[in-house]
Amino acid sequence: MKIEVTNLKKCFGEKTAVDIEAFTIQEGDMLGLVGNNGAGKTTFFRLVLDLLKADDGEIIIDGTINPAKSEEWKSTTGAYIDEGFLIDFLTPEEYFQFIGKVNNMDEGSIRERLQEFEHFMGGEILGQKKLIRNLSAGNKHKVGIISALLSKPSLVILDEPFNFLDPTSQNILKHMLKDYNHATGATILISSHNLAHTIDISSRITLLEHGKIIRDFENVEGSAKDELEEYFETAE
Repeated sequence: MKIEVTNLKKCFGEKTAVDIEAFTIQEGDMLGLVGNNGAGKTTFFRLVLDLLKADDGEIIIDGTINPAKSEEWKSTTGAYIDEGFLIDFLTPEEYFQFIGKVNNMDEGSIRERLQEFEHFMGGEILGQKKLIRNLSAGNKHKVGIISALLSKPSLVILDEPFNFLDPTSQNILKHMLKDYNHATGATILISSHNLAHTIDISSRITLLEHGKIIRDFENVEGSAKDELEEYFETAE
């Protein structure tokens, strides 16, 4: 899915969280959004997902769809921002069934799809007879990521997907996202403070600071590494 941003602005009181004049995310981009705390990354994702209303400007998906005025995009979008996306009084099994049914998946399709995440789940998600609220932070995070990918959406948005995950799970997730992008051509947007992982998986990286895009460049075989490291070493 292609995303076009024009004159997008969001303020919280006197603080400008997002101020983007023009920005286009091409269909099939594996885009890493990076920046220091308060850069506006999560706010931008929430604007794309219509979880926040912009003060000015607009976002257009696939040429015609404004997420603030249409429901069309929801059936082809999967996202996980934080624990607020989870229904924590359900078990993971119940939650996946709920997400699947919302996306018109039958029980057989849900079971088959979940089998593809067995390695990522590591035997700690299904069959544990635990509510989501009683899972570890890392396993809650896994539930959220799996739910975002469950219906094979063409747009995936993940905020800090490597948080709370152990090194093995982080590496599995990196391969999982790259494979998904290559197999489906989905547009995948991630934000992360982990520069190494972001560089490893992203075909394009956008640097956001104080709500503005500072740099936006292709990342061919890790070519963004030196420039990003130099920026964050010298940034005040």
